[in-house]
Amino acid sequence: MACRTAFIIAISTALLAAPSARAQGAGEPTGVWQTQAGDARVKVSKCGGGICGVIVGLKDPIDPSTGKPQVDDKNPNPALKKRPMIGLPLFSGMQPVAPNKWSGQIYNADDGGTYASSVSVTGTDTLKVEGCVGALCGGENWTRVGR
Repeated sequence: MACRTAFIIAISTALLAAPSARAQGAGEPTGVWQTQAGDARVKVSKCGGGICGVIVGLKDPIDPSTGKPQVDDKNPNPALKKRPMIGLPLFSGMQPVAPNKWSGQIYNADDGGTYASSVSVTGTDTLKVEGCVGALCGGENWTRVGR
């Protein structure tokens, strides 16, 4: 009987621990994420006590007007206009501000602007990315790739 009671306690403990293990995994931002529009894949990794995000893939990696790899041609800095989109850093200064949430800046290659941003893990395979200009904020959900 004691063996059976110990078995029931062990199973109960395992079942109660499982949801918290899943919740901890849900807070992990590292990995490869696809943007909401599906036009880019971004690798998020830990760096400097925070997180970094770098473009690792594009839906259309070749610029149809030049026949060459896409470059950061919307960047206002002429010295950066020719840097490749693959390998382009998107996040800067992203530091933890709450559980599963980081704040810093995000670079928008579509318009060449850098904006105040927050990134939060809202599910095992969902990363909410928000950017703000003054009081105007917008965001999108990125989906984890290849888990």
